[in-house]
Amino acid sequence: MRITAVTCVKNEGPFLLEWIAFNRLIGVTDFLFYSNDCSDGTDRLLDALDARGLVRHLPNPAEGRNYQMEALKAAAHQDVVKSADWVWIADVDEFLNIHVGDHTIPGLIEACDNPQAISVTFQFFANDGLGEFEDRPVIAQFTRSHNPDIWCGETAQEVKTLVRRDFPLQYYGAHRPFFRKSLPEKKRPSWTDGGGRPVPHKFLVAANPRRIRKFPARGARGLATLNHYALRSLDSYLVKTDRGDVNRENRNFDDTYWRERNDNAWQDLSIARYLPDLEQEISELKALPGIAALHDEAVRLHCARRDALLTQPAYQALREQLRTASPLPPEEEALLRSLEAVA
Repeated sequence: MRITAVTCVKNEGPFLLEWIAFNRLIGVTDFLFYSNDCSDGTDRLLDALDARGLVRHLPNPAEGRNYQMEALKAAAHQDVVKSADWVWIADVDEFLNIHVGDHTIPGLIEACDNPQAISVTFQFFANDGLGEFEDRPVIAQFTRSHNPDIWCGETAQEVKTLVRRDFPLQYYGAHRPFFRKSLPEKKRPSWTDGGGRPVPHKFLVAANPRRIRKFPARGARGLATLNHYALRSLDSYLVKTDRGDVNRENRNFDDTYWRERNDNAWQDLSIARYLPDLEQEISELKALPGIAALHDEAVRLHCARRDALLTQPAYQALREQLRTASPLPPEEEALLRSLEAVA
């Protein structure tokens, strides 16, 4: 089974080997990376991996509007995508945590009875109070999240989607594929959530603009969860705010984004099942000629950028603001204030 992972990156150099190694463990056979405007060696590391046949690396074709969607439009025409049995579109801070069978994508597909699409629900992992960047697996460092059924007061949560080759595709979205609205009902795809259940009808047909890429999370993670490490260490988050959003132009990160994803009420250690094999896989990648040196260069440049940012008063203030921010998501804090006012 050929499974192609497609992703867009900008300044993710220290985290690339872990993500590639992890996805290889769960059954991804091919990788298509699009990068733009990298200053930390991400592009050089990807070029070296490309030269060794481990990934396909291309410049992002976007012309300043929507980096991810323009890349996905181009990706649909790449042989590595067209020849795949399944396509997995995800970001480098997202890890598909499979709870069933041998904990691989083929095992998940079998458990879901081989549908044409599988949409897996996000679980946002908090910062865990870690300030300094550490060059070791992200999935080992961050183990706490929100209640997986509820995020920021919402019971519906976003998903990412595995797509089978015969899906009646109109175009790939970042979170889910789309088919033509005129597609006859009998030709609509078979599509499950991460619990193996049919996705809600309104999600299937993209009938509700507010829930075009999400549905209720309760019961949707029985077979798989999408662990999202959007914050990582405080050091790395500062570098992320400086980088901006790889997926959309002129989108920045602030303390609202941080607080929404820094709810640490729940501990989830299930992804640790992959760690022994992951560390071995990373070691094997680093053993390839030149790869360890390029990874180390990316780590050095990541830390150097953090140090440069922290010479600026604005970033010193932001770091302190985030370090001392309320542990409650803004929506939950507002709800508590309103209840106190009524009382």
